[in-house]
Amino acid sequence: MKTLTIGKLAQATNVNVETIRYYQCIGLIDEPPKPASGYRQYSKSLIDTIVFIKRAQQLGFQLSEIKELLDLGSGNCNDVMSMAQVKREKIIKHIDDLTSMQTELEKLIESCQNTDKSQGCSMIETLLEK
Repeated sequence: MKTLTIGKLAQATNVNVETIRYYQCIGLIDEPPKPASGYRQYSKSLIDTIVFIKRAQQLGFQLSEIKELLDLGSGNCNDVMSMAQVKREKIIKHIDDLTSMQTELEKLIESCQNTDKSQGCSMIETLLEK
């Protein structure tokens, strides 16, 4: 099996070297032994692992959750599905919270647009209310 240096692995996965080192530090990927002379050699299979990590992050999974997913592997579909369902519920809640924030900001902006600016800023006054 052909191997890669950390720089080539970083290049192949479109991450920087420090990201790979961080993944090693937190146990997401293993650090290969350092030979007496030369550079550590990384398995090409790590390309798939790092791509998986980055894709899972895009879906909202935290690195600790990604570690759990990697530890579970593909043979534990029900556990993986359960984790995805929990993540989906958190995202739905977050979207609901953001929608509420958007609605409140729209009300504040409208209030600001409809008030006399010489009397102060209605948005600031509203935010100062208890």
